[in-house]
Amino acid sequence: MRTDKEVIAEIENLIEIQIQPSVAMHGGVVTLHSYEEGVATMFMSGSCSGCASSTLTLKMGIEQLLQYHIPEVKRVEGVDDENSEVAPYYTLKSHHKELK
Repeated sequence: MRTDKEVIAEIENLIEIQIQPSVAMHGGVVTLHSYEEGVATMFMSGSCSGCASSTLTLKMGIEQLLQYHIPEVKRVEGVDDENSEVAPYYTLKSHHKELK
């Protein structure tokens, strides 16, 4: 069994190599906020903070990727950047306009 320190290092590596380049294309920034008892909490900032699609990105993208590569990760949660002054890539209002 790996230590939390080893798991955190692998999570941070995957964020740097696979996750961050993808979210950066939309102006987003994702970093590891914490890892405890199988739960990786991601800090969502830039255009990810408050984005209507951030939950989908978190659960269907980040969580699945981390669980595939790191069996110790049981769940991924997100924390929005309350101080972000960047407009989200998708807001519920802008997404609703696109659907019309």
